Amino acid sequence: MKLGIVGLPNVGKSTLFYSLTKAGAESANYPFCTIDPNIGVVLVPDERLKLLGDLYQSKKVTNAVIEFVDIAGLVKGASKGEGLGNQFLSNIREVDAIVHVVRCFEDANVVHVDGSVNPVRDIETINFELIFSDIEILERRIAKTARGAKNDKTLAKELGLLERLKAHLEEGKLAKTFQTEDEDEQAWLDSYNLLTAKSVIFAANVGEEDLADDGASNDHVKTVREYAAATDSEVFVICAQIEQEIAELDDEEKAMFLEDLGLKESGLEKLIKASYRLLGLISYLTAGEDETRAWTIKEGTKAPQAAGKIHTDFERGFIKAEVVGYKDLLEQGSLAAAREKGLVGMEGKDYVVKDGDVILFRFNV
Repeated sequence: MKLGIVGLPNVGKSTLFYSLTKAGAESANYPFCTIDPNIGVVLVPDERLKLLGDLYQSKKVTNAVIEFVDIAGLVKGASKGEGLGNQFLSNIREVDAIVHVVRCFEDANVVHVDGSVNPVRDIETINFELIFSDIEILERRIAKTARGAKNDKTLAKELGLLERLKAHLEEGKLAKTFQTEDEDEQAWLDSYNLLTAKSVIFAANVGEEDLADDGASNDHVKTVREYAAATDSEVFVICAQIEQEIAELDDEEKAMFLEDLGLKESGLEKLIKASYRLLGLISYLTAGEDETRAWTIKEGTKAPQAAGKIHTDFERGFIKAEVVGYKDLLEQGSLAAAREKGLVGMEGKDYVVKDGDVILFRFNV
């Protein structure tokens, strides 16, 4: 999974990026935890892996990973070359979702680019820059498609879609609210990788005093939650400053620090849960002496396609999937014991994989 982080300058975006990537990039399992100055790879925390790894005495435990792409603070006019934002917008065209950091704290020592804290105004400033950037992409596509549309019905149909979509964006609307008319149009829309077609998670950045009640008493957070509800987006409350402190601690110290603050989980864990919910993702697990590993798939994925995540041969030659719930496996202490209790199912091609399934695939190529 790949997430792009956006926001205005001075909203805590870069603090959050470095905190999340430092907190999540401490394992040596992943060979290149910092790919680029503005890209960080984070391991998805999953206690099930440790428990299964201990059970099998696995040589290696491999978490799922999330790649974060940090975009320089966007300002009004970024899409037209103002500030540094425009040159980085192309970096997030390939992401699965956008994390939009919104300032929800008052601090006279931290200057706001627009002079006051107003989350909805800030969100709309960023949205307009993303819209302008998308319009630019569409204009280039329209010019290219129009050349062949006179003699090609398919291109003529796509040109109609492009022009309707551009008009939709010019009204200040996001591509994700655009209604396609058939499967062809949807496939074209998906292929354009428009920024405003992507799912959004709002990170409401608050002061430490607003963390314990999850921002319930913060009026700025309330407005962000209302905006998110109206736009089918997710919200999580975070204090980037606290995340920076947490990132310096080991697991034991981190747990004590969170407990002192009255928190059950870190901002990274909140963000990962929000991402999985928004994108409809789950994890199934494989376990053995060599390796215990989490595999991220879309909810509703059937067994052969889940097997294909490991290797295309697994999908091509799929025979059966031997499936047990991770809790049942841990309680019984071994796959053999779980089999004896009738807790292991032999599933076929139509089996829909569930979160927390531990699977052994049978295949023949």
